[in-house]
Parts: sequence; C-alpha cells; structure tokens
Amino acid sequence: MSLRDFGPNELVFLLMATRWTILLALIGFAGGGAIGLLIAALRVAPVAPLRWLAAGYTQFFMGTPILIQLFMAYYGASFLGARPDPWFAAALTFSLNGGAFFGEIFRGSIEAIPRGQWEASTALGLRFVRTLRLVILPQALRLMLPPTVGFMVQIVKTTSVASLIGLAELARSATQVNTITFQPVLVFGTVSLIYFALCWPLSLIAGHLERRLGSGLSRAPGGPLLTAN
Repeated sequence: MSLRDFGPNELVFLLMATRWTILLALIGFAGGGAIGLLIAALRVAPVAPLRWLAAGYTQFFMGTPILIQLFMAYYGASFLGARPDPWFAAALTFSLNGGAFFGEIFRGSIEAIPRGQWEASTALGLRFVRTLRLVILPQALRLMLPPTVGFMVQIVKTTSVASLIGLAELARSATQVNTITFQPVLVFGTVSLIYFALCWPLSLIAGHLERRLGSGLSRAPGGPLLTAN
C-alpha cells in the first residue's frame, strides 16, 4: 500500500532533482573535455613515453566499468583519511572517465588532418605545441564537434550510476519517490521522459552538426591548408 499517490509535488521533486543531473553532466563534460584535450595531445606527441602513458590512461578508463571507477573514487577516499563525498567522487569519476573518451575523439580528429600540415609547420619553424595549437586544432575542431556533442548524451544517461553512492540526482530521487508511492511504472516512466527530454535535443544537434560540417568538409578543396615556400 502506498503512502501517497504520485502527483504534482512528486513531479516537481523529480524536476528539481534534474538540475543536479544536468550539473553533474556539465562537470563531466567540462572536466572530461579538458582532460581529453591533454590526452589527445599526448597521444600524438613526438615523445614515445608520453604516448604510452596517455594510451595506458585511455585503455584503463575505457576498459573498466564506470561504476567500479566511481566506487574506487568514493570508497578510496577513506583510505586516504578523507570523508567520502558523493559530489567530489562523482565529479572526479566523470571527468576522468570522460577524459579517456574525449581523448579518443580528439585524437581521431587530429590525426584526420593531413600530415602535410605538420610538415609545413615544421618547415616554418613551429614546434609541436604551437603547431598543435595554431594549425592543427583549429582545423580539427570541425571534426570534433559532432561526436563531442553526441558523447554528451552518453554522459547525461550515465549520471544515473551516481545514485549508487547517495548522490541525490534524478535516478536516486526517482527511487525515493517510488518508495513512498509504490507506482514504479508511473515514476520511472516519468523519469524516462525527463531523460529523453534532456538527451533528444543533444542528439538532434549532434546529427545536425555532422550533416552540416560533413557536407562543408566534402565541399572544401583538397590538399593542405598550410603550405611552405
């Protein structure tokens, strides 16, 4: 027997919890994007040990479940004498995990730029970092955008695992509401619609960018954009 029916108050409670899901997704997006850019740069660096280090990082975070990574961050804090904090553990986990995936997206975009761009930059006296920053990344940005926005959908959906360490985001709030209403179909059906409302526009944007930027690249003249005399 339910304590009360699912009504407007419960719906508002779920909508308020959605803001924490959005905030966690934005943290994972920003942190993962920054880390991913660094990992991508290391993956294409001329120094082999740096490439190996970045590859090991990527393989670890892409090859292990994010739930295990979350537990390691949350419960591992106690071994360091710190009090486990759900927000810190979730933000750290999503940033590090996102960094591995973003790193692969960015690396693939960077490596898609013709090799002649690197050679022409070297001929002009530009070192690796300046070549990457001034020549390669501005061109690779067009290739990065669609999969980057698309991966944001995955981040939003994956935030639900943070409920397992007590973070009061949308999925955990849904469990709390279901505990007092005993109407799982209605509660989790509503939550599904909320997740859909968050993810569907991002999917449309990613598809639009892929079509628009892809057609723009296909119309662009071939050959390197930077040449040396």
